[in-house]
Amino acid sequence: MATFKQSCLRHKTYSQVNFTRTPALKKNPQLKGIVNKVATMSPKKPNSAVRHVAKITLTNMLRVTARLPGIGYLCSKYNRVLVQGGRANDLPGVGYTLVRGVYDFSPVIFKRKRRSIYGTGRPDGFTKFVKRSLRVSK
Repeated sequence: MATFKQSCLRHKTYSQVNFTRTPALKKNPQLKGIVNKVATMSPKKPNSAVRHVAKITLTNMLRVTARLPGIGYLCSKYNRVLVQGGRANDLPGVGYTLVRGVYDFSPVIFKRKRRSIYGTGRPDGFTKFVKRSLRVSK
């Protein structure tokens, strides 16, 4: 037997409009917010760890819980942060992620790969590709 949603969709009496996984952002890619509390959570089964999260009040006065990505951070109460969408799969109720290296949220230091995600600039003398003129020919 068909479910209620399936039967409604077949007869065009019901449609799921404007679904979003990040309703607090109000269709913005990112929003600024103020940290209310920094805490830790344990993930749901079968994972086991200590995940860092923060309670944020956005500029539109909505409160969300966001995860703090990366290793090591300097983020405390009343810091300004940039919030974007992106849920943590094993943390129930956490549907947002903070952006590293913007406003008062520190970047990850000594990061070599995926630097743009963690707010780290290119280190001195570090290039992914060697210029053709500098290559050593055999």
